[in-house]
Amino acid sequence: MENGESLAEAAARETREEACAHIAIGKLFSAVSLPYHNQVHLFHLATLSTPGIAPGVESLETAWFAEADIPWADIAFRTVRWTLQRYFEDRARGQFACHHFTFEQPAQPNEK
Repeated sequence: MENGESLAEAAARETREEACAHIAIGKLFSAVSLPYHNQVHLFHLATLSTPGIAPGVESLETAWFAEADIPWADIAFRTVRWTLQRYFEDRARGQFACHHFTFEQPAQPNEK
């Protein structure tokens, strides 16, 4: 978050910076603590306000994937992978919860 930003404003800004996507923020979906980095990663449900995505100033590429085609091993952050897994579990169940998790240790060199 930047100074003076709300959580929703920060999420929308990060989405624009990463994927050139304009979104309407929904409810908080996951909060993942990384105490060894002094970080908390927060993820919201959201809908696209305008169609389309593109690489932003902070990303090299963006793409849409069907669930079965997600390149899990290529996802850069395990907090994103963990959150996506919860999303698909909730979607299959037909009900979205708010999830919390703590990664107590950094990823191992061969783990993302």
